[in-house]
Amino acid sequence: MKPNEEAAAISRAELAAPGKELQAVRAERAKFFNRESSWLEFNRRVLHEALDPRTPLLERVGFLAIFTSNLDEYYQKRVGGLKRQIDLGVVSRTPDGMMPEDMLKLIREKVLPMLKQQADCYEKIIKPALAKNGIHMLNWNELTEHGKHLARDYFKKNLFPVLTPIAVDPGHPFPFISNLSTSLGVMLRNPNDPVRESTSEFSTDPEDMGMQFARVKVPAVLPGWIKLKNPNHMTSGQEDEFRFINLEDLITHNLDELFRGMEIVEVESFRITRNADVERDEEDAEDLLELISQELRDRRFARAVRLEVQHDPYKPIHRVLSHQLNLKQDDVYEMPSLLDYTDLWIINGLNVPELKYKPWTPMTPPRLADEDSDIFNIIRAGDVLVHHPYDSFGSSVERFIKAAAKDPKVVTIKLTLYRTDKDSPFLPELIKAAEMGKQVVVLVELKARFDEERNVQLARQLEQAGVHVVYGVVGLKTHTKTALVVRHEEDGMRCYAHIGTGNYNSKTAKLYTDLGIFTCDPRLTNDLIEVFHFITGRSIKTDFDHLLIAPINMRRRFMEMIDREIGYCEAWKSRGADPEDPNRPTIIAKMNSLEDKILINKLYDASQAGVRVKLIVRGFCSLRPGVKDLSENITVTSIIGRFLEHSRIYHFHNDGNHEYYIGSADWMYRNLNNRVECIAPIYDLTLQKKLQLILDVSLNDQRQAWDLQPDGTYIQRQPDPNDTTTGIGTQQLLMDHTRQESASVNL
Repeated sequence: MKPNEEAAAISRAELAAPGKELQAVRAERAKFFNRESSWLEFNRRVLHEALDPRTPLLERVGFLAIFTSNLDEYYQKRVGGLKRQIDLGVVSRTPDGMMPEDMLKLIREKVLPMLKQQADCYEKIIKPALAKNGIHMLNWNELTEHGKHLARDYFKKNLFPVLTPIAVDPGHPFPFISNLSTSLGVMLRNPNDPVRESTSEFSTDPEDMGMQFARVKVPAVLPGWIKLKNPNHMTSGQEDEFRFINLEDLITHNLDELFRGMEIVEVESFRITRNADVERDEEDAEDLLELISQELRDRRFARAVRLEVQHDPYKPIHRVLSHQLNLKQDDVYEMPSLLDYTDLWIINGLNVPELKYKPWTPMTPPRLADEDSDIFNIIRAGDVLVHHPYDSFGSSVERFIKAAAKDPKVVTIKLTLYRTDKDSPFLPELIKAAEMGKQVVVLVELKARFDEERNVQLARQLEQAGVHVVYGVVGLKTHTKTALVVRHEEDGMRCYAHIGTGNYNSKTAKLYTDLGIFTCDPRLTNDLIEVFHFITGRSIKTDFDHLLIAPINMRRRFMEMIDREIGYCEAWKSRGADPEDPNRPTIIAKMNSLEDKILINKLYDASQAGVRVKLIVRGFCSLRPGVKDLSENITVTSIIGRFLEHSRIYHFHNDGNHEYYIGSADWMYRNLNNRVECIAPIYDLTLQKKLQLILDVSLNDQRQAWDLQPDGTYIQRQPDPNDTTTGIGTQQLLMDHTRQESASVNL
């Protein structure tokens, strides 16, 4: 049963259930946090990094941008999906009992104070601090006359030819406004036309007021903050190195150049967000590539779900926009300061090292330190575990694929691509391999949200080069991060594999924490061969011996392992049930998000049996920890820092026979049921120790860690003021450990 179906069933049960049955339904709901609320709490923790004075100044600017970027995606996907449910008349409740309309109200109530907090952080803390460090974020009115002259000169040379003012009148319909674009709404009046009497004292209809609406799109090809050259005499204050003026402000104060002879009554900036939750029917699609291309076209013209405007908007402009975009008042957000904080990335990128994190250069893993050695020989000598961005992606994953492409003994390369960078180093290598006659098979996931267009282009590029391109299994997203290399050696064909938690993306590998294992262990590679057969050939294999594969055996195997820990609790209790017993049944799981109701209920069962459950969940978490007689043995920790925590690690005590797993799947319904995912066991004891180190450091963090409370709030841990070592967070500790490990090899 899918989540919406389950929620609808609960709704029907509530309507039909009197007395004790109704109480049971409500008690079941009380066991789960609302997903939307929990996600917003995650973004609040992101915003806190901008508020935290311990974060370097330019990194705080970056977190303001990340907060907005996260919220943009959230409104496109989640709010867009809720609005589509309402439009379709879907009557269903979330596991905690809320209807879509309730959810939209809750989201707005939570978001508005955060937007105010973001604006106060920028205006009252960040801007003054930047100015003290010689980085001035200027408004037009803060420029001297000479500065305004230079800014107007920039406008005439760089903006005037690009801008396209579009007036709205009977001959010019309201223009299409693209998703997440910033525009200026302009109210114009022809000074030669007689002023018409308003039909009502309170009318805000432009035509009643003798005015005309026009729209000017702020060009996305230019940065949102323009660096002013020749700083001399730009302001009346001290002259410093960096001075920027907001692009919208620059355009606003030069609109007379666009509307010559017209009276500009009012100007308002605005920004819209469109729904990205577009429905598709893969079952009836003859060509998935064309279906995704059509979806991209549909998404471009999808309904607007949010309108962001300046604080205290001008009513006639507000009325035009709301009417034309078919938005209600609750869809409109008055922004207390900037409209789009993602424009601040240009400020974050300034070369001022003392205002940023200390630079980190990923290290070559010790096992791969000899660049001239054959990587296949290294893997044959034992599995290799890499942890990005502490370990270099280039000297590990990229090296593996490049070696496979060039090695004359390699006959086949198979790879899954979910998200990759625009200038991926993999593509030319895979194309060269195909041109050399190797069999190259690439699974390109066309349905990777917001990367569909890039992946469509990637698929066509690979196909034109002779690479075998497949698009996965109908009805499932292929989210697994796996590569398989088949090599012809003296004793026959040998398979080498990389199984990871993150995408084959060299850029995000420097920003996300992810794990990967290189192996030629037949226990894993034989299963992985079958996984690719399932993806490319529609194999109906129903189980795997070692790998956990969704949607085939992953859920069942995880449930069995949790039940096994529950079973061991009887022996533990017979020993006295000492909470600190090192042999106490224990589950430690690190993931991005936790939402699957069945697994959560199983974790509740484990807690009630006495199993110690330690969860490290970066994002949203629907499990309610620390509730007496339900989850008092469960803790939930979230790590937020300079790198995005993306790795998944699962550890089961197994009566002292410790088991460790890494892979691509979170404990979410979609990962376990609607995606092709791969979780791999880590057998090597040395590699297990490395995974345990990551878990221990994360669980003991007193700098970057937040603890989820039974009421759904998070409390950030605070370092011991008498112990300076507790102020070092997880990510810095792991950087230090990696550096020390690398130095010991080079001695």
